[in-house]
Amino acid sequence: MPRCTHKGCGQEFDPENNGPDSCTFHPGAPIFHEGLKSWSCCSDVNKPVLDFDEFMKIQGCTKGQHTDEAPEVAPKPQPAPQVDLKMTSSQAGTETYSSGPTGTLSSTAPAEPAPAPKFEEEEDDLSVPVPPGTVCRHNGCNVAYESDELHRKEGGAAAECTYHPKPPIFHEGSKVGCTASCVVRYAIHAHTSKGYLCCKRRVLEFEEFLKIEGCKKGRHVFVPKKRAESEEEELTQCRIDHYQTPTEVHASVFAKQADPGTSTIKIEENQVHLDLYLPGKKRFCKTLNLWGPINPEESSYKFYGTKVELKLKKKDTRSWTLLEKTDKDLGHINFTFGVGGRTGTIGAKELILDDVNRTRA
Repeated sequence: MPRCTHKGCGQEFDPENNGPDSCTFHPGAPIFHEGLKSWSCCSDVNKPVLDFDEFMKIQGCTKGQHTDEAPEVAPKPQPAPQVDLKMTSSQAGTETYSSGPTGTLSSTAPAEPAPAPKFEEEEDDLSVPVPPGTVCRHNGCNVAYESDELHRKEGGAAAECTYHPKPPIFHEGSKVGCTASCVVRYAIHAHTSKGYLCCKRRVLEFEEFLKIEGCKKGRHVFVPKKRAESEEEELTQCRIDHYQTPTEVHASVFAKQADPGTSTIKIEENQVHLDLYLPGKKRFCKTLNLWGPINPEESSYKFYGTKVELKLKKKDTRSWTLLEKTDKDLGHINFTFGVGGRTGTIGAKELILDDVNRTRA
């Protein structure tokens, strides 16, 4: 059966049973910017994510019929040629210019590249049953499981997997010759080279990136084996910033890709206990001894891709000099800097003071 070429679908379909709502897809283009990934057609609804696997799981925002037609490719802008003009002579007020090389060769030896990070490949846990239709977890494979005899048994007709053992890489390249509007329009998909760390091929178009054939052969991974419990965890530190209003304290714990399923946050009247599990067997543990009392029932927290946000409801309207208590003498510092704009203290339009400081001001 043909395979649908709509972005976000990629399923096989029956042309005889292809209704107007058979396909769920993304009509827009993928957006990759500073590590965040999203779709231009639904970036307001589906927020950008960091992990490529999460990006590939973003549900399509438009319904229609499946198609096997090749997707249209946006024309690539041609960079303007650079010419270095040099004055070769000047007589009687007439200056003569000629083109020369655009730059000089540098005699400085290139710096040695940093060592590549180590990647541990997953292994399929053959003792765990696989639901039919489960897609292989390997990058570049997309094979759907049907039976053990076909996909998991040694020597099976489709047991060999062709895949990329290392993660994808998106590198924003040169924008020479582009105007400001050109950069906005093409920086994401036309000027970003896409490929995998394990092989050299790089492409510009996202559709071509999805077609890059795997560079390694092995077994499919439908259900990965769990890591050995004996692996040691690495305790790490995370930056914590905060701002406050007369009634609340907002704290940002910059724990990138913290796992909400295994992490725990316990909010008490005078303390907040953080136990966050991060990628790479890293863990952040900390107890915040709060500057003032809070109401745990009205306080909350939320996980994001790059941080964890805490919203702590004050029990009174006193100004917090710091987020945590300290034995140091800080003097009479009790101004409250709050939110008068849209994005916190940075860019706030007005200063928010509590009742005590309002009378002093």
